[in-house]
Amino acid sequence: MAFCGWKQLLLLLGRQNTLGKVWRSRRGGPSLRWKRCCHWSAGKSLDPEVRAFLEENTEVTNSGHLTPEIRLRLLTPRCRFWREKPDLWPYGDPFWAIYWPGGQALSRYILDNPRVVKGRSVLDLGSGCGATAIAAVMSGASQVLANDIDPIAGMAMILNCELNHLNPFPITIKNIINSEAGNWDLIVLGDMFYDEQLADGLHHWLQKCIRIHQTEVLIGDPGRHQFLSHSIRSQLHKVIEYSLPEYTRQENYGLTSSIVWSYQPSNSLE
Repeated sequence: MAFCGWKQLLLLLGRQNTLGKVWRSRRGGPSLRWKRCCHWSAGKSLDPEVRAFLEENTEVTNSGHLTPEIRLRLLTPRCRFWREKPDLWPYGDPFWAIYWPGGQALSRYILDNPRVVKGRSVLDLGSGCGATAIAAVMSGASQVLANDIDPIAGMAMILNCELNHLNPFPITIKNIINSEAGNWDLIVLGDMFYDEQLADGLHHWLQKCIRIHQTEVLIGDPGRHQFLSHSIRSQLHKVIEYSLPEYTRQENYGLTSSIVWSYQPSNSLE
């Protein structure tokens, strides 16, 4: 795919070490005024200016990915910023505007197997566009919390809930990794093993959640090197593998499938 601008930056740099640094220390920018808002309730209103910007510069789509039941606002070839200079985007890097393969697999699995979430509390960690949280709500989860450190992602999630005729679920926009383990029945996370330090932090925090609360953990990943080479890989059990649609393959440089893994660390691990 011959293009320049945000799409190229996101795919070449986004889910690697550069983004790991973002999780540890957010850069400045216009979105800083939202930093004070660490948690949004379902009734929270959106800033009209940001809403208008997102509606103008994303496309509503339900094609090209594994969950046509879910409509999302995404960055697509028909959007201005597909080829626009990245520094013209006024907010933080829009990693939320791509429906990553790991998240697609998790969302597909939940929609096909609603018993996994029905009547349970679910944390969607690194939620991005919110698709997996939306799938959990659609499948009957009793409580859903979406987490992403980007406040603009939180706003996009609310718009995506509206698209799917759902009341917005609570959203927290702070880094909760290494915080006190929350009491969740299920934690889902996709495409987050792109940086070694972040992966180590995830590994230990998820272990703590499982040890203290017996939390179930599902991880979605298309088999990126950073994920397969990490020590957590030995603690995973394959649940299901999905063949990716052609559009998603093109977006992700030929990755052909995405897998849902169950994380089951040994009791002997510290």
